[in-house]
Amino acid sequence: GEGENFLASAVQALLKETRRFLVVENGEVVEITGSSVGIFTRGGEPVVREPFEVDWDAETVELGVYEDFMMKEIHEQPEALRATLADRLDADGRVDLSEMNLDLSDIDRIVVVACGTALHAGLLGKGLIERLARLPVEVAVASEYRYADPIGGERTLVVAISQSGETTDTLAAVQAARGFGGKVLAVTNTRGSLITREADAVLLTEAGPEICVASTKAFAAQVAVLDLLALELARVKGTLPQEDLHSLGRDLRRAPEKVAAALALLEGKMEAAVEIFEDARCSLFLGRGPAFPVALEGALKLKEISYIPSEGYAAGEMKHGPIALVDEQCPVVAILGEGILREKTLSNVEETVARGANVVAVAREDDPAAERVGRVVLPVPDAPEILRPLVWSVPLQLLAHDVATERGLDVDKPRNLAKSVTVE
Repeated sequence: GEGENFLASAVQALLKETRRFLVVENGEVVEITGSSVGIFTRGGEPVVREPFEVDWDAETVELGVYEDFMMKEIHEQPEALRATLADRLDADGRVDLSEMNLDLSDIDRIVVVACGTALHAGLLGKGLIERLARLPVEVAVASEYRYADPIGGERTLVVAISQSGETTDTLAAVQAARGFGGKVLAVTNTRGSLITREADAVLLTEAGPEICVASTKAFAAQVAVLDLLALELARVKGTLPQEDLHSLGRDLRRAPEKVAAALALLEGKMEAAVEIFEDARCSLFLGRGPAFPVALEGALKLKEISYIPSEGYAAGEMKHGPIALVDEQCPVVAILGEGILREKTLSNVEETVARGANVVAVAREDDPAAERVGRVVLPVPDAPEILRPLVWSVPLQLLAHDVATERGLDVDKPRNLAKSVTVE
């Protein structure tokens, strides 16, 4: 360094100071001064290791025209998606994940291990992989999986998702997978992180540094990577005609466009929804099919930055307990979805209206059924099926942000939370 060196658990913490980093492995000892850095084994032997540079620029860690990083990162999602899909998906819809250098042909089972928001991305990935590639997918909470004596073998692919690449429980879950000989694919936003060194293969999300504790653009990029993986697995397994796969790939290429359209459509339309939460003592987020993981994510966003107790549920489960919470002070956020699941969700939501719930409906613009059940409708653009979870997520992120802001809370640094959970 030029008279200074720094020690941190995450790259993002030091981006204002430097772009050059040196990895410290588990069990190593660091001797650091203003002019030198030494790394040693526990036995005192020096370790020689080359530094690496990150390509994130200074603007990515500045607020610019935004008042907080959460709103900035919500609006950076189109670019995060564009960067994540670039070089992996061509104009004809063909997927190229050769960077993995991983043979997927003998995989007969997939386990996704993750925590928090990454777990919800994993649930969306499960739905698409099972539908397209016809492979069974288990989604496990990493902190439970590490102690569960998991079952698997050499034909099991373990997909470990961690924005920071340093999440302790997810790293421990990777070691549990090693115990039965599984192949490990890491999905992370941080080049050079520990998980990238522990995995057999890596797919980086190119979301850029995410400063706000509540994840938004990293979630979108994780979903996009899992969509790519689903398409690649379907190609390798031959479960769909090439024409169908390419059509889905072309749809996926429109992700930046559709998320940008959602942001534009919602401009100036959040105030009425925020008012519903003014005296809320709790809230329910409901969805079915792919809307269910989005409901889980929406509930997590609201609770972690506004401190309103919020629960995400599969809409069909509502009568198995959660409906007991419903009254005028427990708003219901309903992602109506499409197709037969939409009609079922509408029926569930109508039951909450009958019990006094104030409903915020997420639905296509000018949807008469949504306007019938919802006190407020948050409109989203029509989108191809593969993109709907990304589009539905946008109004829920904005809702959480604006409710918390209205309460005078710090959306970037909610109480008791850390960006990277590096201890058990």
